[in-house]
Amino acid sequence: MDLGTANTVIIHNDKVVVDEPSIVAIDRTTNKIMAVGRKAMLMHGKTHENIKTIRPLRDGVIADFMIAEHMMRELIKMIYTRKPLFPPSLKMVISIPSGITEVEERAVRDSAEQAGAKEVRLIHEPMAAAIGIGLDVLEPTGNMIIDIGGGTSEIAVIALGGIVSNKSIRIAGDDFNADIEEYMRKAHNLSIGERTAERVKIEVGAAMAEIDNPPPDFPVHGRHLLSGIPREVMVSHAEIAQALDKTISKIEAAILNALENTPPELSADILNTGIYMAGGGSLLRGLDKRIEQKTKLRVHVAEDPLRAVARGAGIALKNFDKFPFLIK
Repeated sequence: MDLGTANTVIIHNDKVVVDEPSIVAIDRTTNKIMAVGRKAMLMHGKTHENIKTIRPLRDGVIADFMIAEHMMRELIKMIYTRKPLFPPSLKMVISIPSGITEVEERAVRDSAEQAGAKEVRLIHEPMAAAIGIGLDVLEPTGNMIIDIGGGTSEIAVIALGGIVSNKSIRIAGDDFNADIEEYMRKAHNLSIGERTAERVKIEVGAAMAEIDNPPPDFPVHGRHLLSGIPREVMVSHAEIAQALDKTISKIEAAILNALENTPPELSADILNTGIYMAGGGSLLRGLDKRIEQKTKLRVHVAEDPLRAVARGAGIALKNFDKFPFLIK
């Protein structure tokens, strides 16, 4: 299971069986769960006072313990189309950010156990991403992984089945959305919600103004701040690149910092192998080129970056007792 701030992906028997937004809608009066995942996402930002949508994970860690547990339980139920006679004893591998504290680690483990897992192992996200991409992490060769998710960006150098140098920063996809919201407010006097900002990021998001095959301008709908009337504004990828510049610079600084702390022998390996990118953030147009220009190293984006971490956790689950880096 890749328990992410924005999306949760579950792999069962080598198949992606659940890929849902990490969000829950609850009824305030009865405290009952109304919807989980996509159905709850459709309600986000459109609820009345009796319904509340909650994202139980913030910055890659559990912020609301009870809701996270309910969410995991409901997502695990989605695996089984028919209700089994005897509930299976689940072995679980869950990915966690590499900069997580022991208390936060405990919260993930407890939530999984409460949701029905009999045996839980944890794996650090950059390690899971490296396995999911197809790298041999047990070799004495240095590989650098950048995993830009919804809540955290994980930058790690991996060799001999362990993380040699890592930098985990709580700047990622959610910050891109916040930047877009702020930019629309300041530049166009338009107030937009989180879901609209996410759509703008997907449709015209870019890390730099000069990119190959730029997307067409995208119509953004929101409330005009001066008149209070709904309006449509066309935005280009160059505008969004300008809006995201400051946040991307922070990620670049963290990458350079991780490279500075890498032992020289591993630096030599990284020069040959380059940098590997995973996570939804790596889909941002031109981000690989921008990092390439900054580091002067080759950058490879994973084939299916959104599911690389979950795939790695799935492979680790098969080798439950063999991999030395699974946290018991």
